[in-house]
Order: sequence, then structure tokens, then C-alpha cells
Amino acid sequence: MKRNAVVFVALVVVVMALLATGRYLDRTRKHGPIRLVGNVRGVPAPDFDLLTLDGHKVRLSDYRGKAVLLNFWATWCPPCKVEMPWFVDLQNQYREDGLVVLGVAMDDSEASKIAEFAHEMGVNYQVLLGTDKVSDDYGDVQYLPTTFYIDRNGMIVDKMAGLLSRQEIENDVKKVVNSTYKVNPTSSSQAHAQVRHRAEAEIKPPSKAAAQ
Repeated sequence: MKRNAVVFVALVVVVMALLATGRYLDRTRKHGPIRLVGNVRGVPAPDFDLLTLDGHKVRLSDYRGKAVLLNFWATWCPPCKVEMPWFVDLQNQYREDGLVVLGVAMDDSEASKIAEFAHEMGVNYQVLLGTDKVSDDYGDVQYLPTTFYIDRNGMIVDKMAGLLSRQEIENDVKKVVNSTYKVNPTSSSQAHAQVRHRAEAEIKPPSKAAAQ
């Protein structure tokens, strides 16, 4: 009986650990250069060029001057589902303070399936389609959820893997929201281009049409 009890407890611990980390591993693919190894605080966040659910291209640099919460997730990841309503609330709460939540879906599913899931979850922030390259650029993302908090200057303030409490997430959100944007001199054409890219990447909740 005691042995059975020990085995049961061990199984519970394993299940809870899996729920907390949402492991995402693909050891069969060939990796490109891995970036962001080790302590990434204070390191520039790699720029990327990813597609939205409706086929528009989005770059991280489009949001320079904004506070960014960059979340790697998947539809099959249980702890990701726990976090998503918190991200919805935080996007609403801190939108006027310059917060932008970006969700990078690391599914192999079609965009329509991801859009349907996002719609069901009431997602009000931009969902992007992840790639092997963006995974490699951000340190070979193997655990979901993994979240990067990026300040207004494109610098990484913190990185968290696994499920944290809402308060811990909000604490990191406050750090990036309270960061100060240091304006770099740019040419008029560059400034207009940045405004145009940001306008094209305007955050829109996934629509029912996109989900179908």
C-alpha cells in the first residue's frame, strides 16, 4: 500500500511538472544558429518578420517605443490556456500605457485552426505564426509557454519559461511599461516607414471569418 501511495504521488508530481512547463521539443529538425543563450537580460531582442493570422507581415521593430510582452505558446499547451485570459486582461489594462501583447503560435496547425482557437479564447491581441527561425533566434524555444518582456528600446528586461502567477507576470509588465524610450535620430523616410509598418500591424482580435 505504501509503495502504491508513493507511486501515485510521484505520478502527480510528474503531471504537475508537465502542466507547469508545457514542454515543446522537436529534436528531429535541423537548427540554425542559436541566439540568446544564457542570461538574456539587457540584450537586444532579435527582430523578426512573422505573419499574422490574416497574412500580414509584422516585425518586432514595428513596435519600437512600445512595451512588448512576447509570448510563445501553442493550442495544445495547457498552461498557455491558463495564461491567455490574463494576457487579455493585461492588454486591456495597460494598452493606454503602451503595452503590446504578441502571441507567437508554435503550432504545426493551419492558421485557420489557430484563429478559431484564439477566437474561442477571446484573444484581443495580435497572434503571429511562429517559425523555426524565430525559435532559434530566441534561444531555441523548447518550453511553452515562454515569455519575453521587451522594453520600449527593444531590450529584453526578463524571460520566463513555464506557468507563473498572474501577479508575477504583471510585475514584469510594469517593468517594461515604465521603461523610458530613448529616441534615436532617424531620417524622415525611416520615420514614415516605421509609422506605416505599425499602422499595417494594428492589433485586431481574431474574427469569426478568419477562424473559418
